[in-house]
Amino acid sequence: MGYVAVRGGEDAIRNSETLLTLYRRRGVGDPIQVAQIQEQMRLAVDRVMAEGSLFDATLAALAVKQAEGDLVEAAFLVRAYRSTLPRLRTTPVLRTGEMRLIRRISAAFKDVPGGQLLGPTRDYTQRLLDFGLLEDTEPLPEAPRVTLPPGIPPCEKVSTFLRNEGLIGSPAGDAPVPVDVTREATAVPMPRSARLQHLARGDEGALLALAYSSMRGYGNVHPTVAELRVGYLPIRVRVPGLSDPVTIGELLVTEVEMIARDGIADAAEPGPARFHLGYGFAIGQNERRAICMAILDRAMQAERPTAPAEDQEFVLAHIDGIEAQGFTNHWKLPHYIDFQSELDQTRARRTAQATRPEAVLVEVAE
Repeated sequence: MGYVAVRGGEDAIRNSETLLTLYRRRGVGDPIQVAQIQEQMRLAVDRVMAEGSLFDATLAALAVKQAEGDLVEAAFLVRAYRSTLPRLRTTPVLRTGEMRLIRRISAAFKDVPGGQLLGPTRDYTQRLLDFGLLEDTEPLPEAPRVTLPPGIPPCEKVSTFLRNEGLIGSPAGDAPVPVDVTREATAVPMPRSARLQHLARGDEGALLALAYSSMRGYGNVHPTVAELRVGYLPIRVRVPGLSDPVTIGELLVTEVEMIARDGIADAAEPGPARFHLGYGFAIGQNERRAICMAILDRAMQAERPTAPAEDQEFVLAHIDGIEAQGFTNHWKLPHYIDFQSELDQTRARRTAQATRPEAVLVEVAE
């Protein structure tokens, strides 16, 4: 859909942009610094990086500042900037078992090899306003020391043990070579790699609503978190002249594996009953996003969709926040000609209805 720029009104547009800057800077306090947003609003920055599909905390924090805290607009800014960047390298397959963990839990098993690591979370806090933050003068607490149990690798996945027992089936829709949705056009039904990419950078609110609909009964998925982990994942690239990949840094990520046995895929598969996995992966500490992503991944493995969350076309066409907000915001642009046409048609219909002779009812005697 394209639009022709409306001529005239340039002064009004410039004044509007000036007002926008004034509103962003209003107040007597010092302007908030990008470094402050990056360091102290990490979850907002992580969400913008995920939906903008670009891992750069400084740029994400800048976008949050420029958008005055509107995270969808900030993600739009980041993704637009991402489209200007060249692709220099692609990584080999990342092994998430190598993750340097800061958080790792399982809702499926109490005792897991390596133990459960709560890490930074609000899961166990009361949702009460902390009025002490109005001043925020308390000294920072000392970081707790965490000692992981020795002997068993702490990063081994819970799903490994279920898979070794033959209790986990293969996911549906896998393609031998992953599809890059930023460079290749895709059509429904999409391979699983394409579905996961769309989910990974979808709007968190849309993911949450659709996953919640499935959890409430509009679908067949009743999941359990096999494992949720947050940590720093080594990023490696291949360099000409070297046989082994070179580690160039770490990426903070969230990974979730959901298990569910709900009959979606079992009915079409011979053999004993099994669980099936849904997978979620997101940049930064984005636990809610990754859980919803895993639920929808599991739901969309249905061969015969019976609910919105199981329908690939419905889900994937409505979760992109950038596209959705662009189409929503376009209604604020001039639609004078369109509306005048509809107005003329409505007036003509009203005139025709007013001049039409009323129907005469005739009673026929038997």
